[in-house]
Amino acid sequence: MRYDTDPDILKHQVTLDTYRSRGPGGQRKNKVETAVRLKHLPSGITVIATDHRSQAENRKLAFERLRQRLVKLNQPRRRRIPTSVSLKAIERRKEEKKARSKKKRVRQETLKTLKEWD
Repeated sequence: MRYDTDPDILKHQVTLDTYRSRGPGGQRKNKVETAVRLKHLPSGITVIATDHRSQAENRKLAFERLRQRLVKLNQPRRRRIPTSVSLKAIERRKEEKKARSKKKRVRQETLKTLKEWD
């Protein structure tokens, strides 16, 4: 599905929430709601911006982040081309299996000899 990235259209497709941002900053940060959260309704993407002390700058930044995410979503995924397993990889797997089975055989033989002693 393709999403519109035009700023005028985006303004009508989002819900905008403002809240008090967290972190250091003291009274100025605790009193003023400068953080912005945008939720894009068609895609369900949520973007936040709490970088600046100005709500207008944070709103502009949040819309830019949302637009970037939508552009990334609009790019078509490249189709994966299945490849066959190389002969070298098959040989390596067989060698690992042989080494593992040899370890197990040695372990079983030592258990048998220990039981014989008891």
